[in-house]
Parts: sequence; structure tokens; C-alpha cells
Amino acid sequence: MTKPPLIWLNIVIFATTFLIALVVVPYRAITHGFDTFEILTAIACFCYCGMSITAGYHRLWSHRTYKAHASLRFIYAIGGAFALQNSILHWCSDHRVHHKHVDNNDVDPYSAKRGFWFSHIGWMIREHQGDAYSNYDNARDLQKEKIVVWQHKYYVPLAIATNFGIPLALGWLHGDIISSLLLAGVLRLVLSHHTTFFINSLAHIWGKQTYTDKNTARDNGILAFFTFGEGYHNFHHIFENDYRNGIRWYQYDPTKWLIKGCSYLNLTTNLRKTPEDKIAMAKAKMQLTVSKVKLENKVNADELLAKLHHEYDILVEKMSQFYHAKKQLIADKSNLLEAEKQALLKQYEELKSAFAEQRRHWNAFTAQYA
Repeated sequence: MTKPPLIWLNIVIFATTFLIALVVVPYRAITHGFDTFEILTAIACFCYCGMSITAGYHRLWSHRTYKAHASLRFIYAIGGAFALQNSILHWCSDHRVHHKHVDNNDVDPYSAKRGFWFSHIGWMIREHQGDAYSNYDNARDLQKEKIVVWQHKYYVPLAIATNFGIPLALGWLHGDIISSLLLAGVLRLVLSHHTTFFINSLAHIWGKQTYTDKNTARDNGILAFFTFGEGYHNFHHIFENDYRNGIRWYQYDPTKWLIKGCSYLNLTTNLRKTPEDKIAMAKAKMQLTVSKVKLENKVNADELLAKLHHEYDILVEKMSQFYHAKKQLIADKSNLLEAEKQALLKQYEELKSAFAEQRRHWNAFTAQYA
């Protein structure tokens, strides 16, 4: 089978920047050293690029999980060019295909089932997409947005201007252009590239399938740290319209914090969240699936499986009652008399307690036997 032609421009960019980061940057560090200003500005540029991709390209434009003020969209557009990961329009079109056809080797642009190398970087060094490369029919909404169209039209000059201009300006300001070009320029770009690429590769290989096993996406807190919260990828693939990836307060998701923080300044609006009951049900179903597989190998499998299903049925019932009461309380609270409100609140607390107790039984059972 004939392989698609190589994309030499991408190969040269990836290889050259990687070698400079691997060889020249350490050499400069040993022979000359980098000071605090150079290190901090490189980190700032890395975060700017990363968050422009995660908050902008990904959660804003690809999935429309919230709306953003034009000034914020412009900042994202510049940062996306600085990250050197193609235009908003192209990136989002590819990503929407990925979600629609995830793990389909014939359609998914970076299918993880084709291996780590392919999903990480291999898909970008050959013309695998052919005629589909410039087909943006799945992103017609983005083609109506002026900032997206402008950035797509002028992507190349913007990418050159940011990747050379910003490090040069920082170096001129600080008095060491070479160090700035190496740290804020090359090393920042390599780190930005590969941490983002990890979302397509490692996040589909390494981690836990918390909510679904219908695709290869995984939840991984370690990856979340390096990808600005994108490591909770299993959650994202089943609830892609949620502006959050890490839904718990203790889960590291700075992209979520940025989007939420900007809402207090009226820079972001219409933040979309998945209903709690849907998340809880998906997690319970996945626990049931995993537990069933493990219990099938036990000596008393039939008895344990019956017990498992019994506990699951009770959990679902208690869960349904609790979330129904919660929705009712929120919807009717302002329209009720004080006595009715107190009665409804008491019922809600009782159902909450019953659901919590059953969830403890369920978690204990699955932990002990499965």
C-alpha cells in the first residue's frame, strides 16, 4: 500500500525545533545561563499558547461550550497563531471530525487506534487527509465569525510575526535576544506542541475510563496538569458540550477557572454544564460494566452478579428520586409558601441522605468484590 506524500514543511519545523530544544537550549543553559525574567516570560508564553488552544480553539470554537467577548476571542486568535497549530477554522474542523468519528481509522484524523506515534504527530507529517484537508463544511458557523475568518486568511503572517516577534521583543526589552529566542521561542513552541499533542495520543491510551468505554478516551490527572485541564478526556468525550473537563473542585482544570473567572468580568457568558444526574448515571453505568466483567471470574459469580444488579437498581432509584427532588426544589422554591418550602426542603434532605447512603453501599460493594 502506497503511503501518502510527506509534508516536508511540517517535518522540518518539528525536527528543527525539537533538536534545538534538545541540544542548543541545554548548551546555552550550561555556558551562559537563563535568568528569572527569561524563564518567567517563557512560562507565560507557554501558558498563553496553551490556554488559547484549550479555552479558545477547543472549548469555545470547536464545542461552543460558552460565548466570549470579541476582545477575548481576538486574544485567543493571536495566541493560537503563536502556538503554531494551524488556524482556528482548520483546527476546529479536524477536531469536530475526530469527535464525530472517534477511533474510526478511516475517518478520525488522529485515531488513537492507529497507535501512539500516529495520533501524536504522525498524522501531521503525511498528507493523510488528501482532498478533505480544506473541507470546512462541518464548521460553517465558524465561517460566519469575522475573527475566525480573519485569522484563517492571515494565519501564516500572524504565525511568523508572533513566533519571531514576541521572543525578539522580549529579548530586546531584556537585553538578551538569543536567550529569549531559545526559551520563549523554540523551547516554548516544542513544549506547547507536544503537551497539546498528548491530548490526542496519551489521553486516549493512559488513564481511566470513568464514564464510558465506547471510545478510547481516558481520564488522567497527571496529563491534566500538563494540558491545562484537558487530561480529563473520558469525561470530555461523553459530555463534549460542557465547558469544564475537571468537574470536581479538586481536579486541576485552569481552563475551566479561566472561563469561569472571565464570566465575572462579563467576558464570557452562557457557560454550559452537563446536568449532575446525567454525570452520576454515566459513572454508575460504567462502574456496573467494569464490575460485571470482574465478577464473572469469581467462584460464586451468579450470586455476586445478582447482588451487584440489586445494589445498582437501588442506586438508580435513589439517584432518580434525589435529583428529581432537587430540580423540583429549585424550580418551585420561590413560588411556595414557607411551610410548603420547609416540607419540600425536608424531603430533599431525606432523599439526599438516602442517596448518599446507597452510594456508599454501592462503592463499598464494587470495591470489595470487583
